[in-house]
Parts: sequence; structure tokens; C-alpha cells
Amino acid sequence: MNTPRRKYSKEFREEAVKMVVEGGLSKAQVGRRLGVHQTQIGNWVQAFKADGAAAFPGNGKLKPQDEAVRRLEKENRELRQENEFLKKTASFFASQKK
Repeated sequence: MNTPRRKYSKEFREEAVKMVVEGGLSKAQVGRRLGVHQTQIGNWVQAFKADGAAAFPGNGKLKPQDEAVRRLEKENRELRQENEFLKKTASFFASQKK
């Protein structure tokens, strides 16, 4: 039977990463102290090294670059719809002139 997935706060993850990066402790030592598997600690350290302070945006939030991509995709979708509408409208009025 699967155990439910545990969720950790941003502060908890940042503190665990600090213990490894700044505290000089191994991932295994931090994992034992906090009751988290060392692989998970390693994933958090990797994410922190890649994204810095934006590594753990929180529940339901996106990283700034992911938010920008989402916004641009939405804008692109809307512009495509407007373009299709204008094409259909232009062809309609062009057929009415005949």
C-alpha cells in the first residue's frame, strides 16, 4: 500500500538546503536529522542550485519564468483567435462586394 505523499513547506526545504550548502553536512546526515530521504534532500539542493531563491515557489504558484511562459501562451492563443476572426470577417465582406 502506498503511503500518502508528504508536503514540505518552502522554509523547511530552504533550511534543509542551507544545512547542506552552508552547514557542510552531507545529504544523508541532513536526511536523518529531518526524517527525509537523502535523495529528496539532493533534489532540493539541485533545484536550489539551478533556480536559487525561486526554487521553491510554493503551493499553486509558478516560478517567475514559468509564469511568463503561461502568460505569453495565453496571449498567443488570444491573438490567434483574433486573427482567425479577422480572416473570416474579411472573406465575408469580400464575398459581399460581388
